[in-house]
Amino acid sequence: MQQRNSLKVVATLAVVASLWCAPPLQAQEPAGGLTWSKDPASHCEFVSPVSLTSGPTYWTGACPGNKASGPGMLRRRDGDRAGPAFYGEMQAGVPVIGVIDNEGYRVGGFKDGDIGGDAELEPQVRLDAFRAAAKAAREVSGLYAKQGNAASSRHYETIAQQLDMQIE
Repeated sequence: MQQRNSLKVVATLAVVASLWCAPPLQAQEPAGGLTWSKDPASHCEFVSPVSLTSGPTYWTGACPGNKASGPGMLRRRDGDRAGPAFYGEMQAGVPVIGVIDNEGYRVGGFKDGDIGGDAELEPQVRLDAFRAAAKAAREVSGLYAKQGNAASSRHYETIAQQLDMQIE
């Protein structure tokens, strides 16, 4: 009986030791190899598409459970200079579909860490991506309007109109 209890104690200690010595789990690298980022101001978490390149990236949109969700915008910033932007739909911090605006449009669903990586994009996916992007830009415009920032509100409404024009 005592030998059986000793074996249980040894087994338990071995499990605890292996957990203690194991490398720490990386919150930045969940299953699927996605790299998570945080908005420097709001601390909202998200996966940034590779096409936005690395650097400070901000989320404008809803953030339930501290994860970017719904229509909105991820915007790279370098100091006071605005960089490329993703307009589209996020779900639990991960992009779903939309458009990256970086001196031209990259359009489509989120796959392999980026937006629009498909060589031949289905016409319906293209339409859906631009619709999601226009909706997101309007959402951003509305958020700025609520904050009393009329200039930014007008700017993003103009972007929404430009994205709508890509549908027609």
